[in-house]
Amino acid sequence: MTLVLILLLTTVIHAAETSSYSIRLGGIRLRKIAVALSLTGIVLLISRTSNLFQAPMLGGIVDQAKQHGSTTDVLHVFRLVLLAGSFGTLLSIVLYPTFTRLATKVITRFEVEGSIVGLMKVSNIQKLTRTRTYVRAPKISMIKRLRVGGVPKRLMLTNMVITSIYTTGVLAALYASVLDPTHATTSSMASGVVNGAATILLTLFLDPHIALMTERALNETQGADSMSKAYGWLMISRFFGTLLAQVILIPAAHWISWVSGFLS
Repeated sequence: MTLVLILLLTTVIHAAETSSYSIRLGGIRLRKIAVALSLTGIVLLISRTSNLFQAPMLGGIVDQAKQHGSTTDVLHVFRLVLLAGSFGTLLSIVLYPTFTRLATKVITRFEVEGSIVGLMKVSNIQKLTRTRTYVRAPKISMIKRLRVGGVPKRLMLTNMVITSIYTTGVLAALYASVLDPTHATTSSMASGVVNGAATILLTLFLDPHIALMTERALNETQGADSMSKAYGWLMISRFFGTLLAQVILIPAAHWISWVSGFLS
């Protein structure tokens, strides 16, 4: 039951973080980017706060594995958690058109209500229950548009690498504590350092470039279409980042274990 809850939380966290691109695109289309960024911050805050509930449950699984002396079971669980992250990201990609349409409606209502409390009124929630009216399935034409050039490959590669580090940071630190129980506490605390480094990289190398692209899009006639493509590629690169996390999980755990032993 605990594992199922962890997988569901992971799926929701990654789906919510990836869907933040849909909110930004909705803001560009409505030319209300400030409101969109405010909502994006709220969505990211909620999704990342969910980690507070996820981390202790993962820690409980690690403690049980240490008691039974089994590292293989923990690795299988962590692989499933990473897979759930990939699924959540892929879900947001599939629902990209739907989330964008929903985002425009939410941004409009948020501007009218003026606060999250007002947005959460019963009448507004009832309107959002009619989500099926906004559902739009991805079309082949959308995939064809993504083939057009213009999106920096370096930006996509940076997003993929940073996503992989951010996705596997906590899991690699916990697995390092299983590999070397003598430095378990040091290894577990390293998760904050790894995720902090990923956040710094994100702030320095990714966010300014996306902000510049968004600013240019607001001043262009076809800006929303170009950013739709850019956000689409960023979502795809984020998906591949969650897959890359599977590859670097074990090397990252061994590296954290080595650093923990060196510092102790």
